[in-house]
Amino acid sequence: MSSRAGGSNSEYVNARVRARRARLYDEESYRRLLRMSPAEIARDMEESTYEREINELGARFGGVDLIEYALNRNLARQFEAILDWAEGQLYDLLVRYLRKFDAWNVKTLLRGVYSDTPAEEVRVDLIQAGDLDADRLDRLADASSVEEIVEGLSGTLFGDALADALEAYEDAGLLIPLENAVDREYYEHLTEELGIAPELAEYRRYLRAEIDFRNAINALRLARSGTDIDPAAYFIEGGDLFSERDVRRLAGDIDELVAYIRESTYGDDLSEALDELEDADSLVGFERALEAAQLEYAGSLGNVFPLSVTPIVAFILAKEREVDNIRAIARGKEAGLGSEEIERELVIL
Repeated sequence: MSSRAGGSNSEYVNARVRARRARLYDEESYRRLLRMSPAEIARDMEESTYEREINELGARFGGVDLIEYALNRNLARQFEAILDWAEGQLYDLLVRYLRKFDAWNVKTLLRGVYSDTPAEEVRVDLIQAGDLDADRLDRLADASSVEEIVEGLSGTLFGDALADALEAYEDAGLLIPLENAVDREYYEHLTEELGIAPELAEYRRYLRAEIDFRNAINALRLARSGTDIDPAAYFIEGGDLFSERDVRRLAGDIDELVAYIRESTYGDDLSEALDELEDADSLVGFERALEAAQLEYAGSLGNVFPLSVTPIVAFILAKEREVDNIRAIARGKEAGLGSEEIERELVIL
């Protein structure tokens, strides 16, 4: 993806995105899917915006595999269309933001080889919506070691950061240093060159919140891991909630870290999730609450500033969440989970 000359065309792209957002699944749609088998979910998707993907892939795959591949292909196509519409600065901003799927793919590859997941299962979770080309990702899905993946990403956005974090991974035996390095590299490149342009004020505000949430999750994961990894080494600059000193001080004490978040500007929105985190000793509910808060915050800024990049980012988040929700329902059904168990994995606003 390269820079595209010309002036930004936010009004046009936002109009196109509003039409697509109106077709996203709503709460009632998810309730309907919860009553279906995987085969019925696939048939239901054929009557929705996923029709093209279901028809293209239906002869090769079935059941949950068909759903998974259709979801990821549709996601990539949606975002390719947005980039095709965008011009000028808007295009450049969206290209940088969509590299989040490169970060996702790198972490998916690392987790796959770390947990000995079969290559085909790893491929199902890869999303072709960033800069990393399909051939490279396909080769890396067959990697036999973390070191091979790090070497295979040399020369990419994440190459140097992963190489620098490799020793910490080998010492700790955990992926946390590598995953945190990926996050930091992504956000540092995302926020560079935004400057102080007033038309980007709300976008900068949203990105600060997203960075806050990522730092919170990373700090909590480190606190739970019990390792002696220096949390400040993977601190992401650009948020409002933490300083590097805060992260170093709080990551070693989970109770103090939770109290700090509870007393922050995000405390009210995350109160129930923090209660669950303390009671259940699990990050799952907390991460779901962060995702919901992120969606709501981006959506609220998009309503206030309807002709900026923020509503487009809000749609990207909402579409990503739709895909995650449908995937969670299909996988849950395949595993024989009840509707209530599956519903706890969903993020619905």
